[in-house]
Amino acid sequence: MTTTTTRKSAVARKPAVAKKPAVRKAAPAKAVAKPAKKLKKEKKADGKVKVVRDSFSMPQADYDLIAALKQKALQGGLHVKKSELLRASLQVLSKLSVAQLKRAVAGLEKIKTGRPKKN
Repeated sequence: MTTTTTRKSAVARKPAVAKKPAVRKAAPAKAVAKPAKKLKKEKKADGKVKVVRDSFSMPQADYDLIAALKQKALQGGLHVKKSELLRASLQVLSKLSVAQLKRAVAGLEKIKTGRPKKN
């Protein structure tokens, strides 16, 4: 008996508190189920835009151009991310005529696709 007494005194225990049963008001099942289904449909319709992750290669000069454009934006008081610059560029390119787009693409340096070999 002395061992159990010393164990109890060594560990301080909180007195047992009787838990109150959770009381919820029951709502009619039909009233709850219909709005929940509507919310799911609305959520899908108004859901977030799916973001796609991709990787690509570009010459160092073009990569440096991104840094220069970020600095130019900072001078104008605008903090911009690389992805935002690329997306803005796509928006501008999409407004070009076919002839203008051909000239812009023709002026680019052709590079090999794929990952560069590690040295």
